[in-house]
Amino acid sequence: MFDASFLFASLVWGSVGFGYFIFGKKQASWPAMVGGVVMMGASYVVGSALLLSLLCVAAIAAVYFLIKRGY
Repeated sequence: MFDASFLFASLVWGSVGFGYFIFGKKQASWPAMVGGVVMMGASYVVGSALLLSLLCVAAIAAVYFLIKRGY
């Protein structure tokens, strides 16, 4: 389960999620904060590097479109 690609993907997406959370907290943007929590949480729950990457890219797209719409 813990191969090198999964550990690297988990490190990268968890760090990006932490950045999103901090950005959302400082800007008072709830979509960015929730997206950051989803990305950090997915690093613990999902067991595949590919599935983790797809989920995190979808979370980034969701945050982008929600902020673009004014939420």
